[in-house]
Amino acid sequence: MVTYEDLGVKPVINASGRMTLLGSTALDPEVAQAMVEASRHYVNMLELDLRVGERIARITGAEAGCMTAGAAAGIAIGVAAFLAGTDIGRIQALPDTNGLKRTRIVVQTGHMCNFVAMARLAGATLVPIGWTNYVTQGHLESAIDDQTAGMLFIISHHVIQKGMLSLGKCIEVCHGRGVPVLVDAAAEEDLTSYIGLGADLVTYSGGKAIGGPSYGMLCGKASYIDACRAQQWGIARAMKVTKEGALGFLTALERYAGRDRAAEQRRLEEVNTILLEGLKGLAATCVETAQDEAGRAISRVELKLDESALGFTAFDLITVLRSGDPAIVTRDHKANLGVIAIDPRPISLDEARLITERIRAFYITMKAKA
Repeated sequence: MVTYEDLGVKPVINASGRMTLLGSTALDPEVAQAMVEASRHYVNMLELDLRVGERIARITGAEAGCMTAGAAAGIAIGVAAFLAGTDIGRIQALPDTNGLKRTRIVVQTGHMCNFVAMARLAGATLVPIGWTNYVTQGHLESAIDDQTAGMLFIISHHVIQKGMLSLGKCIEVCHGRGVPVLVDAAAEEDLTSYIGLGADLVTYSGGKAIGGPSYGMLCGKASYIDACRAQQWGIARAMKVTKEGALGFLTALERYAGRDRAAEQRRLEEVNTILLEGLKGLAATCVETAQDEAGRAISRVELKLDESALGFTAFDLITVLRSGDPAIVTRDHKANLGVIAIDPRPISLDEARLITERIRAFYITMKAKA
């Protein structure tokens, strides 16, 4: 068996969250075992996808569902479904859209992050609407024309929250003009509300909140899921799901849907308490809890450094934590503002204590050098 150590790859303590660049998630033994068992047999993959899709629909409340190679693949496949439907000729022509009338995908300008490239992969032309921090209903209505194939709505901490149209309003306007809406809910914890609002397709990552392998799912209206499945004969050929991935993902999904939320919340609060107590009193640093930027019910411990008073920056602290053994990777999206955060979800109680020890040790070292 080949290990990370054999390859010279150092495992890290993930204090950042369920991040793709950190391998998304650490699998529960039950999920890993499901993948091992699946690997020992041959199976009809088309039948497997249908049966897994039925379970996805049951859990999400959607009409239908299917597996994907991840949330990003779900964007590409979902957009392809909007463009080509189930027409095999059109499907196999994508991303060439010559001859197609509806090729435009509307997206709010504040949602124009790197994920929208997946829509281009399907052959779509993106139509950004409004400004970076302000979009009106009029912007959306004006953008929809006879060439509009759909709208992409992204829910993520990577996008602008302020001034964007709500998902409900986007669905209302788009459906009033006969335009479907695809929701990118990659890391979201809610499996039902976007379908409940009327979204036509919703794409999720299996390796984020769900806690499974790095696959994903699409759920939504049956006609669009049929079109998504049909993309297996087109661009989705490059986004195949394995039999091991299918059963690992479904095991994780069912575990997630049936989890003890109160017990998990208590564990997260205990981790945060260890962090808050262990980092209390750090010089020129405000240590407090902060809610998730995208509105999810996630509370993280945040350190706000007064860099001028300390004589070092958040980046200096990040570098030291990452260079240690084991390496510690914190949530660093706001490091340029002197802020780092610690996400309690991926870390154990012992890892929380180690993180506080390493941070305090760095502060002591820097004070001694001053």
